[in-house]
Parts: sequence; structure tokens; C-alpha cells
Amino acid sequence: MGFDDGAHALLEVSAPRHRGVARRRGYVLVVDDEPLIGASARRLLSREHDVVVVQSGEAALSALDSPRPFDVVLCDLMMPGMTGMELHQTLVRTRPELAERMVFITGGAFTEAAESFLEHVARHRMDKPFDPRALQAVVRELVGD
Repeated sequence: MGFDDGAHALLEVSAPRHRGVARRRGYVLVVDDEPLIGASARRLLSREHDVVVVQSGEAALSALDSPRPFDVVLCDLMMPGMTGMELHQTLVRTRPELAERMVFITGGAFTEAAESFLEHVARHRMDKPFDPRALQAVVRELVGD
């Protein structure tokens, strides 16, 4: 299991409560099969948070065994193998508090199931290419104080 770099994306999330620097250093998991997406997310977030990047849903499940609990999961919706939707379903069963703090990154929902998931299940969503400030803001808000 390699922790790789990778990231780009636009946000559809309400404005955060505070705009400055995060008050608490968060622990963020980025799951995206595109290495550039993970690298971009790490670069944008690592000043305020500790960031782990993996390239598959399966690697995300392994990373979640970390003794330090993750505060936020940024996850690509459509990936080979385990999709972001399937990872979310697993977290709903095993770590429901973390499933609530998932942000889905998508280049477009290509299936009916993915479109329905984004409409009815996903609480937070960013479209590729994402706005760097919007990404930082939503992570700040989800990490909380």
C-alpha cells in the first residue's frame, strides 16, 4: 500500500463559519485514483492539516486503520475497483461519524446511480477542477474547532 500524491476541483458547499486559518490541525484522507489530484490536495491542505493520500478505496480502508482518527475524507466518486459510493457505504456501517464528513470530488456523475447518490446521499461535493479556497474552507469547517 503506497501513500501517493495527487489533486484539482469547485465546491458546492455553504460558506464556512470562519474563513481564517484552521483553529485545529486536522487529519485528512484524500482518496483519488488521479495522482495529480492527490498531490494538489496535499499541497493546498498541508499547511493547516496532516494529509494522507491514497489512490483507491481499498487503500483508503487500510489507511483508516491508523491509530489517529481522520477528521475528513476527500474522495473521488468514480474510481476503478471500489468507488467513492462503495467506500461511503462501508463507512456508514463501520464509522458513521466519518461518513458524515466525506467530501466527494467528481469530474461528473456518469451513471444514474452516481447522480442519485450525489443528489440524495452526498452532503458535500466538489467538482473538478476545484477551487483551492473552497477546498480549504470546507475542510476547515468539517475539521471544526
